[in-house]
Amino acid sequence: MNRTTIAHARLAASIGQNTRLQGWVRTRRDSKSGFSFIEINDGSCQGNIQVIADNTLENYESEIKHLTTGCSITVEGEIKESGGRGQATEVQAASVQLIGAADPETYPLQKKRHSFEKLREWAHLRPRTNTFGAVARVRNCIINSIHQFYQERGFLNVHTPIITASDCEGAGEMFQVTTMKLDQIAKQSIESLDYKFDFFDRPSYLTVSGQLAAESYACSLGKVYTFGPTFRAENSNTSRHLAEFWMVEPEVAFNDLNDNMDLAEAFLKRIFGDVLEKCPDDMAFFNDRVDENKALIERLEGIVSTDFVRLPYTEAIEILLASKQKFEFEVKWGIDLQSEHERYLTEQHFKKPVVLFDYPRTIKPFYMYCNDDEKTVRAMDVLVPTVGEIIGGSQREHRLDVLESRMRDQDLNVDDYWWYTDLRRYGTVPHAGFGLGLERAIQFATSMANIRDVIPFPRTPGNAEF
Repeated sequence: MNRTTIAHARLAASIGQNTRLQGWVRTRRDSKSGFSFIEINDGSCQGNIQVIADNTLENYESEIKHLTTGCSITVEGEIKESGGRGQATEVQAASVQLIGAADPETYPLQKKRHSFEKLREWAHLRPRTNTFGAVARVRNCIINSIHQFYQERGFLNVHTPIITASDCEGAGEMFQVTTMKLDQIAKQSIESLDYKFDFFDRPSYLTVSGQLAAESYACSLGKVYTFGPTFRAENSNTSRHLAEFWMVEPEVAFNDLNDNMDLAEAFLKRIFGDVLEKCPDDMAFFNDRVDENKALIERLEGIVSTDFVRLPYTEAIEILLASKQKFEFEVKWGIDLQSEHERYLTEQHFKKPVVLFDYPRTIKPFYMYCNDDEKTVRAMDVLVPTVGEIIGGSQREHRLDVLESRMRDQDLNVDDYWWYTDLRRYGTVPHAGFGLGLERAIQFATSMANIRDVIPFPRTPGNAEF
């Protein structure tokens, strides 16, 4: 008998079929009439399926009546129409085999509510809960949608290095990687360290972005995207920050900022449209059980069906100043907008997604194209309700003299980026790209309040458990 997923067995169309299910027990209750109801789940869908086990089964007294939450079992039987509320089908068991027991005295996921914070202590077991099973399925859907979106448009997926000697953002918040012995390093001054004894012969770091490497491939192959882990040594314990997270970064040659904004809007509409279509049960769960206002599905449908507002940064500042809204952070031209400013624009003023562009050059990295006003760069941020910025990108500076000048302005050694400037020496072209943090997108799609709850094993300051 072939194994069937619970997602399939719960379909009314499966009635009358024999099935073999394997999963984990959520609950068991015994009837005085001589049978037991067993709720099991295998992670394939939001709902459990009910198994009816009669006392005529040979292991009924020895095993079935002792099944506890967390036990793994194999069930063989017939899918039947259910008389219970909220379920179309159930399984009449012909056999129930205990695969792995779970000690009820020590198994932490007993049938009671646990806070998300508490569940982080059991990150290896929390996927068995309704919420984190749903998060995993939505995460998988978004990942699949991302690859399909770019593959259908002729993009090539490029694997960029995880270890790099280049600081893409210029912020200095990077994890250094070394094979030198720490006790030996401690005996020397930083200035006297000789990196010829290190593995890579120079200071090396975990990457904060695959962008610079992706640019080199875009300037040879036209359209590429990189999708992998990135790392920031930012000592932040907020609900919006992780030390390790995943980024998707498309890069397109012969593109300008307008093309970039078009791509970003189409991209977000695709991934959120796919989630609504392909994960309806999970999205209904997040809408009804997680979102404070029970408006998640409506919000995502608005993203998919609405044209995004496109607004210059300068006009955004004017709108914020004219709002008379009391903000915690002062609004003035030249600031990097805070989440409260971004949310005002999307939630109160426009009530839809907003793409801000042409930011002050002083708050943006060296690689962004400088406008003729010499005050702004062709940067863009895509803002959405409840979250604020979800995508950041720009048209890249393809003029060698301007790029080198910007690097010197930000105290970067031009010689360290010789390969990057070569792209401007040999057949330079306008090109543009952006980055989407996968976990930020999943947070938005699920209404989960803390970003640590949308990645399997969160890495944050002081936490590298599991």
